[in-house]
Amino acid sequence: MNTNAVRTDDATSDTKVVDMKLEVIVIPVSDVDRAKEFYRRLGWRLDAEFADGDDFRLMQFTPPGSGASVIFGKNVTSAAPGSAQGLYLIVSDIEAARQELLRRGVEVSEVFHGASGVSAGTDEPYLFGRHRVSGPDPERGSYRSFASFRDPDGNGWLLQEVTTRLPGRIDAAATTFASAADLASALRRAEAAHAEHEKRTGQRDANWPDWYAAYMVAAQTGQQLPS
Repeated sequence: MNTNAVRTDDATSDTKVVDMKLEVIVIPVSDVDRAKEFYRRLGWRLDAEFADGDDFRLMQFTPPGSGASVIFGKNVTSAAPGSAQGLYLIVSDIEAARQELLRRGVEVSEVFHGASGVSAGTDEPYLFGRHRVSGPDPERGSYRSFASFRDPDGNGWLLQEVTTRLPGRIDAAATTFASAADLASALRRAEAAHAEHEKRTGQRDANWPDWYAAYMVAAQTGQQLPS
């Protein structure tokens, strides 16, 4: 979510940090069956459905390519239905993601970006409080293009396009792609960048697989991109 390149490392090279992986976000809903139908319509995977008499019911859904899930149900949380806001879904192609939601019958905002340096207080679920400007970021910068939608209770979701990570966000030794779609998008970006590389050099690059690999890893881990 954050586009600042500030990073705080309390751990030093001789200090082992225990892995803590975000697993589940709880979202409050008023009608479990209605919420179940909505999140299933998004194409999310239903991982679990539990009930204990009439007093407890739980659903767990996972977005495509995500390592974290959402849960909702009856007597799962005391939070008011619709009070969950600023729930970020990271996508590699904001236009394609928006079209996919529209195709599934979901009402979603137009693609927008923030007016640089212009804030107007809170703007749920777009938490930076900046004025929305129609269309994707003019430079198509990573972290800068958005679209928003809500579930039937009003819980606010935000699509954010991320194509290149800021330095230090991903371990270069453990680069992975969450889905075939993410890998395909990374390949297309590498192809376009490599075409510019060949224009600059004026010759065909026989080692293009190595160049692609270096570019894709650098883009995902926030390292300097090959030129």
